[in-house]
Amino acid sequence: MTTIHAQPDARPAVVLLHSSMSSKGQWAELMAGQEGSFRCIAVDLLGYGKSPFPSGAEADFSLAHEVDAVNAAIAGKLAPDEPFHLIGHSYGGATALRMARQMRARVLSLALFEPVAFHLLSEDDAARIEIENVVADIHSAAGAQDAARTFIDYWNRAGAFDRLPAAQQQRFAAQIAKVKLDFQALLGEAATLADMAELDMPALVLSGERSPQSTRRVAACLAAALPNGAAVQTRGGHMAPITHAADVNTVLAGFLAGAEIASA
Repeated sequence: MTTIHAQPDARPAVVLLHSSMSSKGQWAELMAGQEGSFRCIAVDLLGYGKSPFPSGAEADFSLAHEVDAVNAAIAGKLAPDEPFHLIGHSYGGATALRMARQMRARVLSLALFEPVAFHLLSEDDAARIEIENVVADIHSAAGAQDAARTFIDYWNRAGAFDRLPAAQQQRFAAQIAKVKLDFQALLGEAATLADMAELDMPALVLSGERSPQSTRRVAACLAAALPNGAAVQTRGGHMAPITHAADVNTVLAGFLAGAEIASA
């Protein structure tokens, strides 16, 4: 009787983190395109997709909780201490920044599309004040649907929420409780631009040409602070990884290929 042992997958790993009110499914097109070269591991962040809501931790919810959940999700898919490339969009991008700082030795490269790391901006920065006003409007909204409208319209322009099908409006309204926790974690994170100097892996910070001031400002400041960071602007706005996936994925694929060569 002959025993056949499966060969370990030699493709380098890529961990992908999605935006708020989304799921790991947003990366399906990128993953399909990179399947031959990389082992892509997309994760549902807490409260989205099939990941549970972080009940019991709401009062002190932070990015550390989010990173713990990501680590638990990828633990069974990576060998102990296995290095990986890290990609994140929006809230997933801010989570990726926290993850990269906690696991610097394992992160081969870092690619972020408009990470909503507003904690990197000073309290008197107009861009931070802008997003804090949005957060205040979400908390003061009459109900979940009005709060979801404020959130969706900010990222996609006025009227976007009301143009959505009713079922999608209801799904977004049901997720607004987690969005509030996302903002709590983002604005409560202690890391500053000075702390970004420790992230010396190859890094790419993307932004959309039609994005809000708040995320364009974060992207510009972050790209300048990262020792090996580069900035690229794409078509579309904050949701370009979904609305202009082909454009964004082309840039990400090129970056991954170059980063993998550099880390070999």
